[in-house]
Order: sequence, then C-alpha cells, then structure tokens
Amino acid sequence: MSSRVQKLAGAYRQHLTVPWQVGLAAIQRVVFAVYDKADELRLRANVDEFALATAQAGKQWLLIDLTNAFPEWMMAQEYRDAYFECPEDLAGYQAGELSEFIGDLIAKLKARIEAESGPETVVALLGVGTLFGLARVSTLVEGIKESVTGRLLVFFPGEHHPEHHSYRLLDARDGWNYLAVPLQA
Repeated sequence: MSSRVQKLAGAYRQHLTVPWQVGLAAIQRVVFAVYDKADELRLRANVDEFALATAQAGKQWLLIDLTNAFPEWMMAQEYRDAYFECPEDLAGYQAGELSEFIGDLIAKLKARIEAESGPETVVALLGVGTLFGLARVSTLVEGIKESVTGRLLVFFPGEHHPEHHSYRLLDARDGWNYLAVPLQA
C-alpha cells in the first residue's frame, strides 16, 4: 500500500496534467499540498518525486526551503544576544507574527523568485511549519504570490477544511480562509 506522501505526489502529478491557463489571478496560481504533520520527514525524503513530476510535465522546479529562515535572519541581527536574554524585546512582535522577520523574508523571497523563475516554473515552499509562532503562512503567501508568474506550491503540514476553504498550520492554530487549490492524499 502506498504512503500518504506517495498519494499526495500522485495528486500533484494529476494536478499537473491540467494545462496552465494564462491570465489567472495570483491566488488562482497558489496550490497547497496539505499533509499530516507526522509525515514531515517522509515528505522531505520524497520531495524529489514532486520535482520529477514537475519536470515530466515540462515545467521548471524551484525549491525554496524555509527551515533555516528564522535562524539565519536572527544571526544577522545586531542585538541577537540581547534578544535571547529577553525575547519579549523583539521589535515588531504582535499577534503571533514577528513583522520585521516576515517583511525581510518576503523581500528576500520575492527577489529570488523574480530572478530564478518564470511563467513555466513551480516555486515550491518547503518548511513552512518552522514559521509557526513567528510568521503566518497566509502573510507570507500574500506577500510573494504576485512575484510567482508560474505556480506557487506550498508544502503545508496541517489540515484543510473544504467547506470553509480554511487551513490550519500544524493543526494548532485557528485556521484562515484561503482560496488556494488544495491537494491532499
């Protein structure tokens, strides 16, 4: 029997068989590959299956791993040692989102996406679970979606509730309504 990740890769492969329409709104070009958070390591071990499916569909693949985005950002901060001593001093932190971090991340991602992708590219975001408590995935997607001229594939560890078009990251936070195309195993 195939694993949930293999089934998700199959759903992605099937999704790629539909010809890409030109002129879609940015939100219509966003795809969430929703998987159980317990399958994170299995997904990472098999992410090349998604790249292979993309190549077989005649598209380019740009994988962006966000796993180390926050540690790398924090290392670049002048007052990082003071933040570790007193984390509540992080400037711009409110309502589960570190605005300075997410703003810098969006700018960095937009520059990379615009430089390395085109209208036939699937830009895949891996490691969005590491943003939990620091940045909202919805804020990130909203910030970069216009830069993606092909498709934006977000590997999303959590849940999708189709009746409300809502997503819950790591099954832990109240969901948000989002009209991205959901792929599930």
